Amino acid sequence: MKNIIVLNGSPRKGNTLALIEAFTAGAERAGHKVTRFDLQKLNIHPCLGCCRGGKDSASPCVQKDGMEQIYPAYREADLVVLASPLYYWNVSGQLKSAFDRLFAVAECDLNYTNPVKESVLLMAAEGHEFEEAEYWYDRLMGHLGWKSLGKVLCGGVMEAGAIAGKPELLTAERLGESL
Repeated sequence: MKNIIVLNGSPRKGNTLALIEAFTAGAERAGHKVTRFDLQKLNIHPCLGCCRGGKDSASPCVQKDGMEQIYPAYREADLVVLASPLYYWNVSGQLKSAFDRLFAVAECDLNYTNPVKESVLLMAAEGHEFEEAEYWYDRLMGHLGWKSLGKVLCGGVMEAGAIAGKPELLTAERLGESL
């Protein structure tokens, strides 16, 4: 059984959430535990770049906000799902801010070592140009030493619910099931 967290960077209930729900259904059917964090609802502030975190592993960042809910689950997670709509050819600000704040966990180690995880990228977009987001994700995986288990990228879905019937939903579900 894998312990999976989903960082949902979408500010609305729409196509990204549908991908998450499909992935979650498959993962739970396979016996995995999935915890979703809807970042928009957590009042997460951007990283200050202060490099003063890591002094308390239970609460690694100097900022006390919605990240306090994520840190314990992140530490225990085997797999981190990064889910986001495509905003200006990359992940949403909500997801980027939350992910930046995970650096405080690395600060708990004297060598600034990030915990090694597996990861999945789920994205929905009006267009079909995911190259910059994929580049960011692939580079992130390399820098962190994480293993990507897959990406599900669904373009052509601007309006909420437009993803209904798209094959990417089944792809997301099967990816969750395959873990």
